Amino acid sequence: MSLQMVTVSNNIALIQPGFSLMNFDGQVFFFGQKGWPKRSCPTGVFHLDVKHNHVKLKPTIFSKDSCYLPPLRYPATCTFKGNLESEKHQYIIHGGKTPNNELSDKIYVMSVVCKNNKRVTFRCTEKDLVGDVPEARYGHSINVVYSRGKSMGVLFGGRSYMPSTHRTTEKWNSVADCLPHVFLVDFEFGCATSYVLPELQDGLSFHVSIAKNDTIYILGGHSLANNIRPANLYRIRVDLPLGSPAVNCTVLPGGISVSSAILTQTNKDEFVIVGGYQLENQKRMICNIISLEDNKIEIREMETPDWTPDIKHSKIWFGSNMGNGTVFLGIPGDNKQVVSEAFYFYTLKCAEDDTNEEQTTFTNSQTSTEDPGDSTPFEDSEEFCFSAEANSFDGDDEFDTYNEDDEEDESETGYWITCCPTCDVDINTWVPFYSTELNKPAMIYCSHGDGHWVHAQCMDLAERTLIHLSAGSNKYYCNEHVEIARALHTPQRALPLKKPPMKSLRKKGSGKILTPAKKSFLRRLFD
Repeated sequence: MSLQMVTVSNNIALIQPGFSLMNFDGQVFFFGQKGWPKRSCPTGVFHLDVKHNHVKLKPTIFSKDSCYLPPLRYPATCTFKGNLESEKHQYIIHGGKTPNNELSDKIYVMSVVCKNNKRVTFRCTEKDLVGDVPEARYGHSINVVYSRGKSMGVLFGGRSYMPSTHRTTEKWNSVADCLPHVFLVDFEFGCATSYVLPELQDGLSFHVSIAKNDTIYILGGHSLANNIRPANLYRIRVDLPLGSPAVNCTVLPGGISVSSAILTQTNKDEFVIVGGYQLENQKRMICNIISLEDNKIEIREMETPDWTPDIKHSKIWFGSNMGNGTVFLGIPGDNKQVVSEAFYFYTLKCAEDDTNEEQTTFTNSQTSTEDPGDSTPFEDSEEFCFSAEANSFDGDDEFDTYNEDDEEDESETGYWITCCPTCDVDINTWVPFYSTELNKPAMIYCSHGDGHWVHAQCMDLAERTLIHLSAGSNKYYCNEHVEIARALHTPQRALPLKKPPMKSLRKKGSGKILTPAKKSFLRRLFD
């Protein structure tokens, strides 16, 4: 094992605890920045290129028929193939936190639709579920099993906000472990079914999961209710006959106590566990090898890398699996220095780049991280999961990296979306409409529901209005949701109308009304 420090040349602020990495044909992509995507990269997905211990980030683009993908942190991800013979794979993304710290219950499917020497174009689609839909959560795992020529997603664990009926003023944003239910998700038909297995008694979060064929192994994890990291090792098998699926669970010996670990695959049937925590305030510096052969699992310790003093003394660490037995690690910067980066990054190589074998094994783990803005150190409440496929780790290194001079070419097609039924913005015909536009159409964020991006021109916004809404954090509602938004506003209280007093002819100094007879008498008297 070799440990090497790397430097990030640009956009280093994007790489913070909670990000995920996706590996498509040997090219690694970064996803899950902490804030909402900006105009420089509306998709929030970057190609992460490491050359000569130097990291460069270049924004990627989405196809025109893609849905909006929010920058989710700590989601559950896994690779998915339609069948075992297929060479192309997709990424399944479920759950996670939005920049507003809201939890997502949506499922997104990421795939590559076009790739050339300059850029990769992704397609992102949202999958609707029916049946026993899993609640919004994070810190969980999702895997894909294959049985009898069919495939099925398996979702387990995680944490979610407490129900509103159990919240108090002091603990409004408290989280709790989800119920220990196993969900089977049919990605083709969008059906979800929940299973209660007697062997799974407690909800677990931030565990390690490995899927091979029809079997999933659940290792370690953290129980928030008991604040323990039990040495669990479960084997879940899923049989997919013509009828209803059969799910069974077996408790195996030989587990280890670990949470928030990073899992990387070194060959067809061998994996390495890196990082994580063994106690609330103690990092786990031991590495383990996991071998899967003949439907058996074996876990043993291995020689640890030469950890640097900075890594040894840091309170937290985080990272993700880059593929090919390589792990991307990050630790907080040294605040004692006059000029210090927020985080320092390393690559840990656990194996040589020779993983070319055909395999049907998929990995999934929640890696260690801590979000200074959302939680205190040593907690498992700020973590995410990552999965990768071994035969997708090979590829050339000629992909163009980020260049500051290519700003005009970074996010073109990120704006070519259908934002409303009447959207007519087209990449082939669009010309600048506002004076503030350079080479891309202006967009504005609609605050209805989970929010979505719309074209300012399609919403018939005046340029003065566009500048006003873009200057601050003002809420805006598009034409489709403005009526709904108006119903949410409390109407202003109308003041009562003032009635003017009736005018009448009165004698000066007297409050009495003069009749016509009196007026005639007084006129003769004074004359």
